[in-house]
Amino acid sequence: MGATGLAGNQTEYGERLREQTDDQLDTWAAELLRDVAKRRGLPAVIAEFRKDARLDENGFRRVFARGGGAPETIGFDATGRLMIPSISLHFLVLGLHAEVPDARDRLIAYLVARFDEIVYV
Repeated sequence: MGATGLAGNQTEYGERLREQTDDQLDTWAAELLRDVAKRRGLPAVIAEFRKDARLDENGFRRVFARGGGAPETIGFDATGRLMIPSISLHFLVLGLHAEVPDARDRLIAYLVARFDEIVYV
């Protein structure tokens, strides 16, 4: 084991994540979205999730709505960054599964990319 409790580096972490159930990965991804939003802010979390999950703005909107998020709550902040209510972040995990066939791989990519963040949290 390592600093994350699962691995000592990103490569090993990715390998161990692949051994986990979908339910476990979903729980960790939803918790990480929430925890990082509290610490670094919602715009950073949304931008990073979009990048790691390979979602353009329309894809993000679809994933959010398919996961149960209210589409009318999607908006932009004063600087033009895409925003959703922070209490709705978990809908992204559910929606990713509903919208894309490789959701598991995309969630693992999000978690692995946040390896250093997980050590901090």
